[in-house]
Amino acid sequence: MSATAALQQYPVRLTIDYQDRPLDRVTTALRAFTALPIMLLLCLVSWGRSSGLLTAPVALLLLFRRKYPNWWFEWHLHLGRFETRAFAYLLLLDDRYPSTDDEQGVHLEIDYPDAERDLNRWLPLVKWLLVLPHLVVMAVLLVGVVLATTAAWFAIMFTGRYPNRLFGYVVGVLRWGSRVQGYAFTLVTDRYPPFRLAP
Repeated sequence: MSATAALQQYPVRLTIDYQDRPLDRVTTALRAFTALPIMLLLCLVSWGRSSGLLTAPVALLLLFRRKYPNWWFEWHLHLGRFETRAFAYLLLLDDRYPSTDDEQGVHLEIDYPDAERDLNRWLPLVKWLLVLPHLVVMAVLLVGVVLATTAAWFAIMFTGRYPNRLFGYVVGVLRWGSRVQGYAFTLVTDRYPPFRLAP
């Protein structure tokens, strides 16, 4: 990777390994049921993020102290990785049951921010408003994810494989969501997320 490409690389990056092997048709057929326990666990541990309880302290620390504690960053990073593994399983991208700590085939990388140099102390007050265009576009893209996952379910049932193009689309939407999450809710960057599915 060139120095220019490294500078342009967004601070939140997501890749998911394509499973180039026959996927388990039984767990795919029953995915709505097999995913319930892990999704329930995910709801319990990520409730604080969705309710703003994990965003507000970081915003206040940035506003008043210009700090982003490393332990808080690590919590967000590992929670994001777990969420992404769970959604990858739910969306049929992988048939291995999501681990609560192993990376498996999901690779979410987030650069630790230098709060004083990289983050504006006032921007967390309005980031939720600035991402509204992203949220509108993502609502449309999520309809596509439902359709793509439904088509992939049938493809896996008949061929044992997730169609590569559908896989790329679903991963792209998850990547987009991770960038928006990093910008507006975990507050790890002030670089506005790009409107694209690609890395």
